[in-house]
Amino acid sequence: MNPVGLLLVAAGIFSICGAAFDWDFFINSRKARFFVSILGRTGARIFYVVLGIVIVVIGALVTLGMVKNAA
Repeated sequence: MNPVGLLLVAAGIFSICGAAFDWDFFINSRKARFFVSILGRTGARIFYVVLGIVIVVIGALVTLGMVKNAA
């Protein structure tokens, strides 16, 4: 079991939760403001849910050894 994959899964879950529960500190962060200005708040939330799902899938593949990480 690869700890890098587990970190990716945790980061993906955090992204999904931050967007799904509409956490103000998450959506109003400096880096998220760019996406909010382009996509609107709802669009940015959808973007972060999709991004979180992609990160979870990649993390699961790394954890299971199906994808090798660069480290």
